[in-house]
Amino acid sequence: MVPSEDRSEIAFFDLETTIPFRAGQKHEILEFGSILVCPKKLVELRSYTQLVRPANLNRITDRSVSCNGIKREDVKSQPTFAEIADDVYEILHGRVWAGHNILRFDIPRIREAFAEIGRDPPEPKGTIDSLVLLTQKFGRRAGDMKMATLATYFGIGNQTHRSLDDVRMNFEVLKYCATVLFLESSLPDELIENSVTTTTPETSSRRRRNTRTSPVGEQTAESTTAIPILSFVSPAGSQTNPFDMSTLSNEIASETLQPDVPMEEERNQPSKAIITSDQEGFLEPGEISSPSIKAVQVPLYHGSQITKPQLVLGDNKPLQLRCSDLKVRFGISGKFMDNAGRRKLNFVIDLCPSLCNVLQECDSAAKTISVDSGSGSDWNPVIIPVKGFLNSPTARIHIPIGLNGEMDCYAAEIHQRELPGAATTHKLISSNPSAEELESLVNPGTVLDAFLSLEPYDYQQRAGIRLVARKLVIH
Repeated sequence: MVPSEDRSEIAFFDLETTIPFRAGQKHEILEFGSILVCPKKLVELRSYTQLVRPANLNRITDRSVSCNGIKREDVKSQPTFAEIADDVYEILHGRVWAGHNILRFDIPRIREAFAEIGRDPPEPKGTIDSLVLLTQKFGRRAGDMKMATLATYFGIGNQTHRSLDDVRMNFEVLKYCATVLFLESSLPDELIENSVTTTTPETSSRRRRNTRTSPVGEQTAESTTAIPILSFVSPAGSQTNPFDMSTLSNEIASETLQPDVPMEEERNQPSKAIITSDQEGFLEPGEISSPSIKAVQVPLYHGSQITKPQLVLGDNKPLQLRCSDLKVRFGISGKFMDNAGRRKLNFVIDLCPSLCNVLQECDSAAKTISVDSGSGSDWNPVIIPVKGFLNSPTARIHIPIGLNGEMDCYAAEIHQRELPGAATTHKLISSNPSAEELESLVNPGTVLDAFLSLEPYDYQQRAGIRLVARKLVIH
C-alpha cells in the first residue's frame, strides 16, 4: 500500500443510500463510487464502484428506489459494507476527498459505516466540498446548486443518481466552473457584474480580496466559516497544501454561506423563509377569482435562464393566501427526518369550501404547466382525499426551515390573538422555536389563521404543490 503521505491524488467519491422513513433511522449505504484524479493534469487515473447489500433489505423502499433506482434484487447478492471496507479504506485514507455536499452527507455516512463494523474510519488529507465551493465562488447563476441543475446549465447530461456517474459528473462540472472563473478573472469587474448575478452583493470586492491566498483555517475579517470549503491536514497536524493547486487556492476563501441540503426528495429540502410579519400581498380565498389563477414559468433568480413554476394571479403577482379560522385535524408531526438530521414538521387542516376551490384551481394550473414542460412525475394533489360522508377535505401545511444568522431554525412566525375575536396579536415565540414548542401549540382541534405561500415542486418522480406556513396566529 502506498504511504498516506505520498498520496497526492484527489479521491472524488459519492454514496447512494436508503432513505430513512422514521425518526432515528440511519441511511444504509447501497453503493460506493470513486475516481482518483491527478491534481496537476486533472485526468482520471482509476475508478471503483460497488453495490452494497444493507443489513436489512426492507430499508430499500419505493421512495429509495425512486431516488436512485437501486432495488432489493440488485443488491441481495452483493457484498456487505464490511466486505468492501478494505477497498474503501485504501481508496480514501490519506488522500484529499472531494464531492458534492460530502461534508454534510457522504463523510458522516462513511464514518457511521466504519463505526458499525468496529473499525477506525479512513482519514482525509484534506476535503473539497464542491457544493460549498461552487456556491461561494461560482454563485447561484446556475440555479439551486444541485448537481443535476449544474449539469443542465453546462449541457453535460442528466444526473443518474448512481455513484460513479455522479462522481464523474461532479468532476466535469468543477472543470467547467473553474474555466469560467479563470476567464472571468481576466475581465474588468464591471463587465462581470453586469453579466452575472450571484448570491452575494460584494462580488467584486471579494474577487479582489481573494487574489491573495491566506492559509486555510486562519480566520481573518474576510475569511471565517464553520464549514471550511477546502482544508488540508498533514500527519503532524499542521495545515499544508500537499500538492500544487495555487490556481485553485487563489479562488478559495472560507466565508459563511447557506449550504444546500442533500436531496432525497423535494420535501427534504425545506423552503428558506424570510422571517417577517408583513401581511401585505396575502389574500383571503374569498377574495380570489378562480379564473385569475394561473401557473407560469419564472426565472429561478434574476437573470437566470433556468426557470421554475410559480402560481400567480392575473396581474402576475405571486399567489399567497391568508386563511382565517382553520381547524387543525392532525397536530404537528415530526417523525421524519431530513438528511441534515432535522425533523420535518407539518400538520393537517380541514378545508372550508372557498379554500378548497382555490386549491383545486391551483392544483389544476400547476399540473398543467408540469405536463406541458414534459414532466413525467406522479402528481400528488394538494387536497388530501378523504373517505366518509362526514369527513371534510384536508390539506397539509409545512413548517419551513430558514436561516437566522448562521443558524437553521423553523421559520414560521408564531403569534397568538390578544383576546378572542381581537385583531391584535402578540408573538408567542421570539426566535428559533424548537420542534417541541411548535408541537405543543398546534394540536388537533386548534383554531388558527395561516399565512401561506404555495410552492410547486417536481423532484424524484414526485410533483405537486406544497403549502408553506409563513405565519401562524393561534386563537
